[in-house]
Amino acid sequence: METWPLPAFEQKICPPEELAVRIAELPRPLVFTNGCFDILHRGHVTYLAQARATGAAMVLALNTDASVRRQGKGGDRPINGLANRAAVAAALADVDLVTWFDEDTPAELIELIKPDILVKGGDWPVEKIVGAGETLARGGKVFSIPFLHQTSTTQTLAKIRQTEQK
Repeated sequence: METWPLPAFEQKICPPEELAVRIAELPRPLVFTNGCFDILHRGHVTYLAQARATGAAMVLALNTDASVRRQGKGGDRPINGLANRAAVAAALADVDLVTWFDEDTPAELIELIKPDILVKGGDWPVEKIVGAGETLARGGKVFSIPFLHQTSTTQTLAKIRQTEQK
């Protein structure tokens, strides 16, 4: 049986304990963003491209499955487990590293990474973004990027469930 090498994007998936070494290899300014990114859609990829455009490299931190469940998005969430979400996100050209966090917020990762630029979606005012104060105090920038596409995984799932009930 012939074996095939792992796709190159798999190398962009980085366990949190390896982050210190891996981020040292990335160019600056370094962008950090985070979220669930469950069923990847146009809003996600647009947002990630806009976030990446603010710097030279970007780290995306995903909530673990348990962390997503604690957010109250629904008992069946996430639909895609962490390994699947990480692989899909890593395959995006705008994402340089994908890692994860099990806590309710990425505060510990942000302090480890010390990004130059911290970015969240437009539903997060800058003053509510976890790590904003610390990033600004280090001389970094914090952005809340307005949504261009009003899509969400929750809306997609509601549409699917409505169709199933007919």
